[in-house]
Amino acid sequence: MFVARSIAADHKDLIHDVSYDFHGRRMATCSSDQSVKVWDKSENGEWLCTASWKTHSGSVWRVTWAHPEFGQVLASCSFDRTAAVWEEIVGESNDKQRGLSHWIKRTTLVDSRTSVTDVKFAPKHMGLMLTTCSADGVVRIYEAPDVMNLSQWSLQHEISCKLSCSCISWNPSSSRAHPPMFAVGSDDSNVTYGGKVQIYEYNENTRKYAKAETLMTVTDAVHDIAFAPNLGRSFHVLAIATKDVRIFKLVPMRKESTSAGPTKFEVQIVAQFDNHNSQVWRVSWNITSTLLASSGDDGCVRLWKANYMDNWKCTGILKGDGSPLTGSSGQPTAMSTIVGSSVLTSQNALNGMSAGRYFFPPLDPPTVGTRNGHLLPPSSLIEHCDAEPMQPHPQILTRRLSRALLPLPENDREGN
Repeated sequence: MFVARSIAADHKDLIHDVSYDFHGRRMATCSSDQSVKVWDKSENGEWLCTASWKTHSGSVWRVTWAHPEFGQVLASCSFDRTAAVWEEIVGESNDKQRGLSHWIKRTTLVDSRTSVTDVKFAPKHMGLMLTTCSADGVVRIYEAPDVMNLSQWSLQHEISCKLSCSCISWNPSSSRAHPPMFAVGSDDSNVTYGGKVQIYEYNENTRKYAKAETLMTVTDAVHDIAFAPNLGRSFHVLAIATKDVRIFKLVPMRKESTSAGPTKFEVQIVAQFDNHNSQVWRVSWNITSTLLASSGDDGCVRLWKANYMDNWKCTGILKGDGSPLTGSSGQPTAMSTIVGSSVLTSQNALNGMSAGRYFFPPLDPPTVGTRNGHLLPPSSLIEHCDAEPMQPHPQILTRRLSRALLPLPENDREGN
């Protein structure tokens, strides 16, 4: 049964982003009230605000967690043209602060001349690297040379995209066959200029990032993009939030041995949905890339899933107040259509103003070994199979019965 819980976030203005840590036990929120709040999940499932502080002098657009390998580290970006890195410190200086944690600012990145619209940490196998994009159309990649000293960050790359940038996403693949790659989206309102999503790939020879692909079919403003976890695939999957939800497949084309340029991709659009009937603001994958969540101005979170034929369809709809959507023709009327932990984790929905635009529940990995772990054939083949159950061979059955009727040893019959 689906259960939703609301949280009194107590932000004084619109909530723009919600971010969960690697384990899904901590949550950070940011708002136009210029603050960031950190929430911890208690053992009884309640979310408790454990820290709240003013981070910027303007609206805070995004907040994101670093991999826990680097400690408890947050990054935020703001309309005030800066990005900031925060680290949680457990007080040990005196008895009053012993065991208590607080967040301190490690650095402020001030290279942007306009609003910093997104901030993301690179995949952990690349080291502690932070990427920002801004309204001036520039993507900046920073690196912390010493992970023990987060006050020192060096600007490694500065990439001009020639369009106002709104969102970025790293390809999480750690395969040696896939060079580091990220996608950047633009919210430029000029629909006559196509290619609002650009893909950049790292070149080992030049040690720079070069544009590998432009998705020319995306002509409307892009609000969010998300690479799916790779899990050993030879191709990449990218979800885009624009006036609708779109899922692209990027298939690397065989590279000539003499070619030193970026990889060329065969771009395929896998799915496109306009069910929100409004602007879509966020897309997010679960850890196995089998489920995609999207949120829009219709105030709903929609869950999308592909069957074994790779046909995507909506498998669940959740209203901003946490209740399932009912009465929609041709759509699921209850979240019971979704199985496993992907339902249970929807209880983490946050209570705020314009739910469809600013947040949606996280998606936990399916439990290994369950039907939701996608280790079995489709349910239609399991539940409607007409084959008769297999019967044991008569000789095997006779042998089992004869063993069951063998007399007990003397000591067992006497109760010893």
